[in-house]
Amino acid sequence: MKKTENQMLVIFGASGDLTARKLIPALFNLYLAKQLPNNFVVLGVSRSDMTDDAFRKHVVYDSDYLKHKLKKLDETEVKGFADKLYYEDLGKSYDTDYKGLRKRVEELKAAHDTSGNIIYYLSTPPTLYETIAHNLADAGMNTQNNGWKRLIVEKPFGYSLETAKNLNKGLHQYFTEPQIYRIDHYLGKETVQNLLVTRFSNSIFEPLWNRNYIQHVEITNAESVGVEKRGGYYDKSGALRDMFQNHLLQIVSLVVMEPPIGDQPEEIRNEKVKALKSLRVMEDEQTLFDNTIRAQYVGSVVNGKKVKGYREEDDVDPNSTTETYAAIKFYVDNWRWHGVPFYVRTAKRMPTKVTEIVIHFKPPHHQIFKDSGMHRDNKLIIRIQPDEGILIKFGVKVPGQGFKVERANLDFYYSSLAQTYVMEAYERLLLDAMQGDATLYARADEVEAAWEFVDPILNYWQNGKDVRMYGYSAGVWGPENADELFEGDGFWRNPGENLSDDPGYCVIC
Repeated sequence: MKKTENQMLVIFGASGDLTARKLIPALFNLYLAKQLPNNFVVLGVSRSDMTDDAFRKHVVYDSDYLKHKLKKLDETEVKGFADKLYYEDLGKSYDTDYKGLRKRVEELKAAHDTSGNIIYYLSTPPTLYETIAHNLADAGMNTQNNGWKRLIVEKPFGYSLETAKNLNKGLHQYFTEPQIYRIDHYLGKETVQNLLVTRFSNSIFEPLWNRNYIQHVEITNAESVGVEKRGGYYDKSGALRDMFQNHLLQIVSLVVMEPPIGDQPEEIRNEKVKALKSLRVMEDEQTLFDNTIRAQYVGSVVNGKKVKGYREEDDVDPNSTTETYAAIKFYVDNWRWHGVPFYVRTAKRMPTKVTEIVIHFKPPHHQIFKDSGMHRDNKLIIRIQPDEGILIKFGVKVPGQGFKVERANLDFYYSSLAQTYVMEAYERLLLDAMQGDATLYARADEVEAAWEFVDPILNYWQNGKDVRMYGYSAGVWGPENADELFEGDGFWRNPGENLSDDPGYCVIC
């Protein structure tokens, strides 16, 4: 296990929801698992007027996200963690002199012997990233003369290729690329990482992982909720920017990539960039018309309750053309994947919350049992959430005379590892950053390669001719024409909540 050096975590935007909901609970779990270094402190930084004690009360003692856990723990254990938390008020603006902040950091460093190693976590709107980086540099807080300095930034990283490039350029004025960690919590999920192990550690998969044996690849990200309280943000973003450009293309890169030279972070990230650069960019309008579908959910009744349509949500333009459903078909221009279609979709207000990868294998060239009733392909299903695991679907003979074939499941579930604690995404990612492991963080060229693929689709949806916005009732699997993307008689796998559920499965009670 890697050693975690003594250090300080400075969280900008510490009074916000992400800190209380994700960051502090993740740090608390690392503390309980004895994964934090001996000398470790957290300094929350924001524009709210709070004392150290008030901050501790807000994110620990009175936290809605920790209350169930706190009931089961000894008071001294909880206090041991809370005492590592401090707070600094920046005043009215993040764009201010950071001399006071530097003084506080130096005091905490001396008091807790954190060795000058600092992570700056920007839990703020992206518009503030460059401002904060600039002010840190002006205060001399980015230099690595006495301990390393790292900068973690949240998504969205850019709104387009141009803005992503400008943001990269802006941050690179004050921090070097190896210092910058662009977080994507999807990559912190155990099953996403297991995709690499499934591919590259098993001789039953890697020889088949190519155009000779794979018919097509399908990736679904579905959420059962609507935009909730994020209407204002979402209406300026949409499904393609919110999920596809970052989370789903990261997953695509892991499916597509070539075997890296080794398991070092840069070797893996190099292959991911090559994978993203090999995606065939769609630019002409006919290709974009044929291979992309966008849609919005409309009002419906789900589980006996009336559900608003997207345009009726709070802070959403009543004439909005922002997509809540995006389905894209595309190809990969390299030797391994030539001619294999990829189908990727993401949507709000689906029947269930699920993210999974489905590898559809080609049928045998000579089918001696083609009249047996088994017409469906073999599948490898990698479930990222919920019910995380892996499922293989294959044909078996039904007992009795003749050769009637039915499909059987061979499955593995992470929940079956009863003695193994599976880290939450933010726990894993924070610990990786503390240890300087950037494997699961996006690099500048990786982000830009993803935007190079997505930009023409967004531009077409915004400005193209004959662009259509379809509707689908909240609680169904998207618009009626969604299966038209597929070649031949293919169709989307509409999964149930449980990994082994076949399409059409439902819960009656």
